[in-house]
Amino acid sequence: MKNLLFSIFVLLTISNGFSQVYIPAYGNVVNQCSQANITSKLTYFESLGVKRRGTTSLQNTLNWLKTEYLSYGYTASQLYEDSFVNGAFTCKNLVVTKIGTVHPNTFVIVCGHYDSIVGTGTNDNGSGVVSILEVARLLRNVPTEYSIRFINFSGEEDGLVGSQDYVDTIVNSTTPKMDIKLVFNLDEVGGVAGLTNDTITCERDTGSPTSNNAASNVVTNELITCVGLYSPLNTFLSYAYASDYMTFENNNEVITGFFEKNETTHRHTSTDLLVNMDPTYVFNVAKAAIGATMHFAVASTTLENQTNTADFQVRFFPNPVKDVLTISLGSLHENNYTFSLIDIQGKTVFSKTVEEAKLLEEINVSEFSTGIYLGVLETSSQRITKKIVIE
Repeated sequence: MKNLLFSIFVLLTISNGFSQVYIPAYGNVVNQCSQANITSKLTYFESLGVKRRGTTSLQNTLNWLKTEYLSYGYTASQLYEDSFVNGAFTCKNLVVTKIGTVHPNTFVIVCGHYDSIVGTGTNDNGSGVVSILEVARLLRNVPTEYSIRFINFSGEEDGLVGSQDYVDTIVNSTTPKMDIKLVFNLDEVGGVAGLTNDTITCERDTGSPTSNNAASNVVTNELITCVGLYSPLNTFLSYAYASDYMTFENNNEVITGFFEKNETTHRHTSTDLLVNMDPTYVFNVAKAAIGATMHFAVASTTLENQTNTADFQVRFFPNPVKDVLTISLGSLHENNYTFSLIDIQGKTVFSKTVEEAKLLEEINVSEFSTGIYLGVLETSSQRITKKIVIE
């Protein structure tokens, strides 16, 4: 019955003007999702204790998350600790940025909170945390057209404090305002031990402002399709509420999310533990999240991209460029480099040494003549060259 209903849904989506089909390259990535990773990370998350604001446990969880992302190959320049005041304490959101190849300034945000209240929060929200980690691990070397920001929020249990601060101080303080394609939130996706956990709730915006509701409904239906394509789970369509995506929803962003269908009775208690969850369910949710993130960020279907591997995803954009060229270090682990522009006669017309390099650096090229140049980024061990067109 599930397959029949899913087939009908696919036919309906095609008739409504868009089509989603199973992409084998995406499936190959999804199939690398690891049950062992999911279970071991849930176990470790639980061992870190009650992750309340101002506690050593919360800081230790942040440190663990940073170590995990770095172990996947993300560089220190891709990690950002967003500090904010939470009551009498300073807490931090952890933001990890993966730059897109076509739309580097437009972001798919994949997020979930890592703080807890009363208990260890192994389901609420260790389940979302470890799912996001698995998405980040498997997509690190997969080029995506849109940039991805993996955000682990703190302060959710205190009233969405961390995500609200991020919207206020990052999203709305960027000039121009940060361009968000959509926000995909994972919160409490652990299921209930002893029950049949075969359905994931997919959440859409039904609140105010209403101007983003239609777009949210579209992406949530795309999410439903991804679940059917890349996981064994059924889906249940519902509404979004009381999690970090709501601060984005109030900011008129497009949101969607996952939440467990069988809802735990252990939320916000000392018994929110792995023994009361279903780790296989988390594994299946993670698979669905991997497929959905690749769909939303438009992942490359040529995943064995030798050029991409050779140049560490270093990019110069926009290209063609008129005024300001942005250099993205991608996954290149270097603090210092020299960037040069070489014209078609082989003359070096510009050279700059960048020390303590950030993930993104800007170069003003407005003074140079229009034409074709060679951009060269050199470190002590690497030399990466790309053609640049100045208009």
